[in-house]
Amino acid sequence: MPAARTRRVCLALGSNLGDREAHLRAAVEALRAGGVVVEAVSSLYETPPWGVVEQPAFLNAALVGVTSWPARELLALAKRIEAIAGRDFDAPRWTARPIDVDIALIEGETVSEPDLGVPHELLAERSFVLVPLAEVAGDWIHPRLGVSVTTLRDARPAEERAEVRRVRGPEWALG
Repeated sequence: MPAARTRRVCLALGSNLGDREAHLRAAVEALRAGGVVVEAVSSLYETPPWGVVEQPAFLNAALVGVTSWPARELLALAKRIEAIAGRDFDAPRWTARPIDVDIALIEGETVSEPDLGVPHELLAERSFVLVPLAEVAGDWIHPRLGVSVTTLRDARPAEERAEVRRVRGPEWALG
């Protein structure tokens, strides 16, 4: 049987319930334990909620890693991590959660299925993902739009980007 193909992935992480930083750190550790070799983790950013606004602010970060997991299995890993942290999958969309792990990009792969989109279908519209992602993967090209993550970030309205406030450097992931 041929060896599984490894590729780089970009993941977006967010938390706005409980000890947000601890939830994010636990997610990074769970990704490592689940077979993602972490290459880089962005700084932490505090951001206003997106969608439903009657909820606490988020801490957001981005991660670049290498894995042999195909997109579907990587999504399953992300959902397991969210479930272990206590995420309520029956809650309305865009409400408060202890952890959110989204697949932003996978090197050389696009997926368009009802429950899985790679690149993430709202990536280009979310400064809270683009700002930390540009820090660790700014030169990655969005495979459908043909522009870099940095270009996408810079195309967002300045006032929206200003709401994404850096609160800590990448050392947060070390504990």
